[in-house]
Amino acid sequence: MDIITTEKLNEIITTRSESCISLYMPTHRAGRETEQGPIRLKNLLTEVEDRLLAKNLRASKVDELLKAPRNLLEGTTFWQHQSDGLAMFFTEDEFNLFRLPLAFKEMVFISDRFHIKPLVPIMNSDGTFHILAISQNRIRLFEGTQQTVDEIDLVDTPETLSESFPDDWPKQKFQFQTMGSSGAGGQAGKTHAHATGTDVKVRLQKWFRTIDKEVTTLLANTRSPLVLAGVDTLFPLYKEVNTYPHLVDEGISGNPDQMKGAELHPKAWAIVGPKFTKEREENMAQYRQLAGTGQTTTDVSEAVLAAHHGRVEVLFVALGVQAWGEFDPENNKVEVRETPLPGDEDLLDLAAINTLTKGGSVFAVSPEDVPGKAHVAAVFRY
Repeated sequence: MDIITTEKLNEIITTRSESCISLYMPTHRAGRETEQGPIRLKNLLTEVEDRLLAKNLRASKVDELLKAPRNLLEGTTFWQHQSDGLAMFFTEDEFNLFRLPLAFKEMVFISDRFHIKPLVPIMNSDGTFHILAISQNRIRLFEGTQQTVDEIDLVDTPETLSESFPDDWPKQKFQFQTMGSSGAGGQAGKTHAHATGTDVKVRLQKWFRTIDKEVTTLLANTRSPLVLAGVDTLFPLYKEVNTYPHLVDEGISGNPDQMKGAELHPKAWAIVGPKFTKEREENMAQYRQLAGTGQTTTDVSEAVLAAHHGRVEVLFVALGVQAWGEFDPENNKVEVRETPLPGDEDLLDLAAINTLTKGGSVFAVSPEDVPGKAHVAAVFRY
């Protein structure tokens, strides 16, 4: 799968062009279903082509714009390495795609900016978490939701401890031992790491700082809980150097080399799942408590204006629903329309972007779960 870095997300959010195409579609990880991928994409690109030609764009310009995504139609290997959903953002000058653990519906948006609301669950970590599996032999980072888990490449990090210190790492000083029932706490088969000497600790922490730097960079734009998986004695060493603010206190104990992502996933969800439920319920309760006081709204125009001015603390938006219209920041005016006009944008998407970029929390939920059964519900900071 792919991860959306802070820099890439900011680039996507701030891009403006005559034709910004946002495309979402479901994908399959394995089996015969992977053959549906290029067929779905071809149909969606045909829709894009028809809509662009209807806007009187020259056929040659449309062909140039669709060149990069059309190249994927021939990539058999590409379709065999998917997650649950594919998000694509492209203009005449740039092309970005992300394989993500979200089962998107088929959607195409064409506007003067990209449409990012379907990404909110990942951007705001509403149900998205990460697992960092650490051992001297292997480092792996996973991204998960309640249903799925995918491994993320740590491109700039040495995969093993010996790679970090290839010449003089004293391998004999650091080894895993499995203790029987007479071990610490009387837990049979519990794995521990024993390191001797100050030098070993210093080198471990240096390696962990390298890992922490890349993980923190990758997750910088998220509030994603990070769960450590490893032997107990590595946890305090890693926590000493950790700078990522959402590292979870509780970890998954044991040698993760022996666990696949599918085995780590339920253990991590048991830790983070209750945290997600509590956070959402607390924000729902906050909305209900403040409703009718002037500190909440279910009005789209009011929510858009408040988000633009950084007043929204919490925003609930309905997935799969659009509120079309136009926002004029110079005159501080919002026009909401039932039928979109050329140049209109999804105002729910706009409110979500402004809330996130100005430090608020966004929950993209099913329409029936939005407070007040509206398309949007916001809690104001003031």
